[in-house]
Amino acid sequence: MNKRITNPVACSSIPQVATSDDIQVIRWPGKQVIRWLLTALVISLLMISWHQPALAFSISDSSSPIPVAAMKLVGFGADPKANLDDQAIATLVDYVLGQKPAKEAALPGIRKATGAYYEFDTRIGFANLLHYAYSSKIPSILTTPASLRYSLWTDLQGESPKLPVSWKLVSPDGKPVIIRGFEREGITPDLTTGVYYEYNLKRTLILLNHTGRQVFITISNQVAVSDVGKKGVVLGSDDDWNYFYSGETGSAKTGLGWIKSYIYDYFSVGVYVESGSKPSMVRSGVFQWIRAGWSGINFVETKHVIKGMKRHAKNFKTILESPKLPASNQIVSTHQWLLALSQNDLLEKYTALQQARRSLAIQSGQIEKDNTKKTDAYARTPKEQIVEELMLEYLKITLGKKSLLEKKVIWGSN
Repeated sequence: MNKRITNPVACSSIPQVATSDDIQVIRWPGKQVIRWLLTALVISLLMISWHQPALAFSISDSSSPIPVAAMKLVGFGADPKANLDDQAIATLVDYVLGQKPAKEAALPGIRKATGAYYEFDTRIGFANLLHYAYSSKIPSILTTPASLRYSLWTDLQGESPKLPVSWKLVSPDGKPVIIRGFEREGITPDLTTGVYYEYNLKRTLILLNHTGRQVFITISNQVAVSDVGKKGVVLGSDDDWNYFYSGETGSAKTGLGWIKSYIYDYFSVGVYVESGSKPSMVRSGVFQWIRAGWSGINFVETKHVIKGMKRHAKNFKTILESPKLPASNQIVSTHQWLLALSQNDLLEKYTALQQARRSLAIQSGQIEKDNTKKTDAYARTPKEQIVEELMLEYLKITLGKKSLLEKKVIWGSN
């Protein structure tokens, strides 16, 4: 945390100027005063370094307190019996809010995974950000459409611990709110390889008050190796949020169709902090590590990790800062309406969406015409996933983007 230190002694080091007729006489301080000033200067510099321990090191150095603090929180997320480390939280929050030469940086390799840091600001109130991005009534895909295909909050044993509908902010003397659970995630095709993955995550969410600021921390730990990577296609611009999912192992990129790739390990800490009042602003800082590739070899480079985080940040900001963003109760109402539909009605809408994706992929020459799927191929797709993918088409329409489905297909006679 940056602190401006005003030292009244240091101010007296300015030479005193006296005027006698037209002659200026400069009287410099004596040796004793000079020693005093130098001592005060040294003390001031020490105080600054004490108040800015996070900025004294390069975070790509394994001895830096920043990645050390991040890994303490990763450990807390992995072990329900672990104690929450307040100092680790303070170290990360102060770093995220502090001045730094760049908003992106490499992190030291940990567990053979490649790491990187990235930060960005979003013009939105803190409570609204939580309500849109971390509510049990609003799918996560609606704030991360270029990163997530779906995200199902669940338990490995089939239980479904729910996120709050809305979060109650924590008072300065209040205790942190901690929620643990599991998520099944499917991600969109990678911009370079076209490969997409599905995997399980152990998630920990923490809401707390740090020196008067609201702070929200998300911790992710991948559970086991991901499913094998499959061929996907980005349809048009990534900003259109249209993707084709083949269900076939490999990569759609020429020369890589044969690969059987996996995400071997993934862990991250996201820090969201109130950073301004007029206008409302939330600073997001993400510490992320990924180990992915094939034949057990990690092919991830720092630039790949940063590219993925920038992709997420761009769309996160686009949606939450949009003047066309629907009121949260309107989104909740549409989500609930879709959930209430029969399985047959949902499959009909979902099949129309999949066929539209396939047609666009064929038109663009990215897949063969005979690459077809039977309409009953989606019958085993989880209902919640179907609803989330349909909700993305609803969001496109409300934000003024072109949807692959017409309004009447999504809403029917509603």
